[in-house]
Amino acid sequence: MLDRFTMPLTHRPLLLIARYLSSRRVTPDQVTLGTFLVGMASLPLLAFEYYAFALIAIVLNRLGDGLDGALARLSGRQSDAGGFIDIGLDFVFYAAVVLGFALADPEQNALAATVLLFAFIGTGTSFLAFAIAAKAHNVERPNFPQKAFYYLEGLTEGTETIIALVLFCLFPQHFPWLAGLFAAACIMTTATRLWGGYWTLRQYNDH
Repeated sequence: MLDRFTMPLTHRPLLLIARYLSSRRVTPDQVTLGTFLVGMASLPLLAFEYYAFALIAIVLNRLGDGLDGALARLSGRQSDAGGFIDIGLDFVFYAAVVLGFALADPEQNALAATVLLFAFIGTGTSFLAFAIAAKAHNVERPNFPQKAFYYLEGLTEGTETIIALVLFCLFPQHFPWLAGLFAAACIMTTATRLWGGYWTLRQYNDH
């Protein structure tokens, strides 16, 4: 919901960093893997309840998430392979954060974490399944032309997910309630994406 507003704000800072990395011959795939590994450090940090350090790892991962794409565009290295590994590792990272909270306090957090992972399955699959069909029909993406795949909007997008992860770390004692609320928003996103995506694709099939 908020990505169309926040992404333009990050364009210039990411471009400046991408130029520096390009001058150092850093590749987009190296950035993707590096930020993923930094983000995955949050899993053991959360499990051992080092929430402040986990928050740093999460924020660094999210700050670096758009950097690989900016670097790819700058260096002319955009590819389906890069877009694929980027989004794939993103979903692994999201799941790892939720797992970290479940491990930190299984008695309190496990059920909420399970519900949130269930909701993530819906948002992830509806997002990626539509991207595959949209590419086959050459569906345009006017709000996110820089993306390597069709960016299907919804109530919970990247910005909302970042906010949720930050809140989880700032208020870990309230994780069950926060995770439940975010899971409900994700389920609503899945429903609207399935409905909207179905009827959008029906228009292309009918023609």
